[in-house]
Amino acid sequence: MAEIFTAIGLMSGTSMDGIDVAMLETDGEGMVVRRQNLSAPYDPAFRDRLKQGLEDAKAIRDRSERPASLAGLERDLTLRHSDAAKAFLEKNNVLREKVDVVGFHGQTVLHRPDAALTVQIGDGARLSREIGIPVVYDMRANDMAHGGQGAPLVPVYHAALARNLDNPRWPVCFVNIGGISNLTWVGADGAIVAFDSGPGNTLIDQWVEAHAGIPFDQGGRIASEGRVLPALADRYLSSPFFTDQKRRSLDRNDFLPPEGGDAELSDGARTLAYVTAAAIFKSAGHLEAMPKTFVICGGGRHNDTVMKDLKALAGRNDAALLTAEQAGFDGDAMEAEAWAYLAVRSLKGLPLTFPGTTGVKEPVSGGVFADVGAIRTCPRH
Repeated sequence: MAEIFTAIGLMSGTSMDGIDVAMLETDGEGMVVRRQNLSAPYDPAFRDRLKQGLEDAKAIRDRSERPASLAGLERDLTLRHSDAAKAFLEKNNVLREKVDVVGFHGQTVLHRPDAALTVQIGDGARLSREIGIPVVYDMRANDMAHGGQGAPLVPVYHAALARNLDNPRWPVCFVNIGGISNLTWVGADGAIVAFDSGPGNTLIDQWVEAHAGIPFDQGGRIASEGRVLPALADRYLSSPFFTDQKRRSLDRNDFLPPEGGDAELSDGARTLAYVTAAAIFKSAGHLEAMPKTFVICGGGRHNDTVMKDLKALAGRNDAALLTAEQAGFDGDAMEAEAWAYLAVRSLKGLPLTFPGTTGVKEPVSGGVFADVGAIRTCPRH
């Protein structure tokens, strides 16, 4: 019988809205039992610090560099993750001795796959000392060292979840709409293909924050009052990203929000919501077969305007569209769950990425292991 691990995942994504914490029990392969989860939002001042960190990170040429604000930001980000993990353990009466490993994503501040450069700030050794649990972190770099794009990493977890769906129509496609959207195509035979599909929530968030002073368009309400501006939508959807046969991972700065004079508030939000949905199906055209079941995960599924557009596009392609919850999962916790799952795979030396997910030359594992300050690369890389 395969060894079963209890793992916690910590995820802070490109939307920079907070930390998601989730726990599961898994063998790192087909057996997954999902447990409790928790979200710890960032306060506005810390979100502003993260935004400044993105600017400061543009000067990085070596991934060990921490120019300007980044050293202090990394320390404080790590301590916030420690607080979130401790709050999770206390709320759910989980003894730290019962947790085998924590998967720590950190915060991506720079991602340049064409230069084989990715930087996630977050001190795994400090986190391990703070919480007293072994930590696996920095899980993207080894993929890049072997010719991959460093993203996406969640697909191997999506593939495990796909096997638990109730009689789906194959192929199945998991779509994660975070700051950047990505999709995972899973064939009936277990084959996996995955790639970033385009802008997710980032453009909408940046637009409404700049023009309405709020961090996001809750429920897509602002967008629901506007109309799609075809010329503005085409400006995004005609990007070479969508026609290039080589799929690549995206940085949040690869697509920039409209200028203030391009649209009024609601029309801009409506157009960007459409772009979010249309980009997913435009990118899906690169798959060997159009999915017949779409499972929508991530914060974007809470935007009713985006979901309305997705349902219309799915219908045109004779596909079913489900939210993560309708499929029996938790869309808010899925990425954090994935990082717990990946940490276990890393401990076991199992691949995290594959040629069909990141373009890596061959399946590779990854991650750095910190056991209360004792740091070493995870085994069998």
